[in-house]
Amino acid sequence: MIPPQEASARRREIEDKLKQEEETLSFIRDNLEKSDQLTKNMVSILSSFESRLMKLENSIIPVHKQTENLQRLQENVEKTLSCLDHVISYYHVASDTEKIIREGPTGRLEEYLGSMAKIQKAVEYFQDNSPDSPELNKVKLLFERGKESLESEFRSLMTRHSKVVSPVLILDLISGDDELEVQEEVVLEHLPESALQDVVRISHWLVEYGRNHDFMNVYYQIRSSQLDRSIKGLKEHFRKSSSSSGVPYSPAIPNKRKDTPTKKPVKRPGRDDMLDVETDAYIHCVSAFVKLAQSEYQLLTDIIPEHHQKKTFDSLIQDALDGLMLEGENIVSAARKAIIRHDFSTVLTVFPILRHLKQTKPEFDQVLQGTAASTKNKLPGLITSMETIGAKALEDFADNIKNDPDKEYNMPKDGTVHELTSNAILFLQQLLDFQETAGAMLASQVLGDTYNIPLDPRETSSSATSYNSEFSKRLLSTYICKVLGNLQLNLLSKSKVYEDPALSAIFLHNNYNYILKSLEKSELIQLVAVTQKTAERSYREHIEQQIQTYQRSWLKVTDYITEKNLPVFQSGVKLRDKERQMIKERFKGFNDGLEELCKIQKAWAVPDTEQRDRIRQIQKKIVKETYGAFLQRYNNVPFTKNPEKYVKYQVDQVGDMIDRLFDTSA
Repeated sequence: MIPPQEASARRREIEDKLKQEEETLSFIRDNLEKSDQLTKNMVSILSSFESRLMKLENSIIPVHKQTENLQRLQENVEKTLSCLDHVISYYHVASDTEKIIREGPTGRLEEYLGSMAKIQKAVEYFQDNSPDSPELNKVKLLFERGKESLESEFRSLMTRHSKVVSPVLILDLISGDDELEVQEEVVLEHLPESALQDVVRISHWLVEYGRNHDFMNVYYQIRSSQLDRSIKGLKEHFRKSSSSSGVPYSPAIPNKRKDTPTKKPVKRPGRDDMLDVETDAYIHCVSAFVKLAQSEYQLLTDIIPEHHQKKTFDSLIQDALDGLMLEGENIVSAARKAIIRHDFSTVLTVFPILRHLKQTKPEFDQVLQGTAASTKNKLPGLITSMETIGAKALEDFADNIKNDPDKEYNMPKDGTVHELTSNAILFLQQLLDFQETAGAMLASQVLGDTYNIPLDPRETSSSATSYNSEFSKRLLSTYICKVLGNLQLNLLSKSKVYEDPALSAIFLHNNYNYILKSLEKSELIQLVAVTQKTAERSYREHIEQQIQTYQRSWLKVTDYITEKNLPVFQSGVKLRDKERQMIKERFKGFNDGLEELCKIQKAWAVPDTEQRDRIRQIQKKIVKETYGAFLQRYNNVPFTKNPEKYVKYQVDQVGDMIDRLFDTSA
């Protein structure tokens, strides 16, 4: 049991705690009441604020919407004003640009094109928005006037700045292909850079905005004239150079002025200097056309729209190309006339020209790529014409050699080389410079059948002009052999004109020897040997035969004094009158025959020094030996009281007389 004192203390302790708890509870209750009051007050305030905000919002939103509408209205007004300004500006374009358009684009192309752009926009505006407006007609007329001024400026720029290319510059351009020397590239400036830029700008504008292609006709007409005049100027340069210097002009060597004539070339016998000039001029004009046309196309690509370039270029080159083709056909026509009058040296003009045309054809084809078929076919047509007339000339020449008449008045009195022989050899030698060309001419006419040459399939194709060099050589060799064969037959026929067989032999000897030496001095002998291996030996045999025939002319002299024809007599026995008379006749016959032959044959000719000396030596040896034996036999025989009357010549004197044969100056 708890003591009373402890229980009383415990109760007081509990009562104290209870009292404290009550005080805490009372404090919390007071605070809660205060908090509730504050909450109520806050709620009241917030409710009041919300109410005020709603009132404010209800007042501001209409104002905001009104302001927004006002701003939109202001923007619309500004846009409208801007549009009005823009529209009004179109109405001012005509007046603003009229002065510039009237004064033209010269010297201020960019400004002018800027004004044309404004006019074009005005035209588009009025067409879309006010097609019936008088302003549309104004700007349309102004636009057309401006376009015409641009076309006129294009023509003016092209006319003022398109210059004929000088012959010296063209020759520099042509010689730039010389592989023997490294040369600086020659560049043609057809238009100054500033003018070219203006021309390009105008052409692009006319195509894009002007919807007008007439300027392309203007372009090709002006450039065509310059191209044609440049080539004609080159041709005239050749003529002037020839007439002033008296020699044909050919391009100077590198690093030498092209307007300085080169050293005079060796003149070909039978050829006219002016003919060479014309040939050289034409060949160079062909090369000039290729180079200038290439340059023209490069210029054209900057100025003419791509899909019009080929057609414009085709038109541009026609005059110059037609001029070259016409001149080429004139050359063919002249060759045809020359064949009729048997002037075959003139026909040779075709050969270098044809060779050059065929060499240049790949460049021609490249330049003319994309042009009309009629344009591309012009050069092949000319080549065919030249090959045909060349083949005709070769055939007619061979026939002419065979059929040249034996005119007595035309025969050399001294038995020298006939003009027909020298002309024939000269013609053949000149063919050496054009072996491939001549071979092509023969092949183009399928002359293999004529000459019985088998055509190897590997050497020919469906084209008559397709052949290799070996076939060409055989074809040309056969032709040359045909000419030489015809010549030999004709010479044999001509030799019969001479009444003296000895002179006939000298004539044939001279001609055969001339032919052989001429063949040996050139490549002709190699060409002949392609189909006739024994030709050289055959000519030597012919020459020896004629020498032997000539020697027979001396038999009538030596027969008087040969031992078999001399009278037999015994030494120491007095000669009978008949024997003395016979000896006298022998001496007289020899003397008269020697004098007559020497007189006649001194006027004959053997142009070849080596052959002349050889014939003299052979004859001198025979006659001196025979005459020497004759003199020795009768030197001490008293067949006459006047030995000097019959022994007119000593052996050496006879030799001297023979040494003067074939020498009109002796």
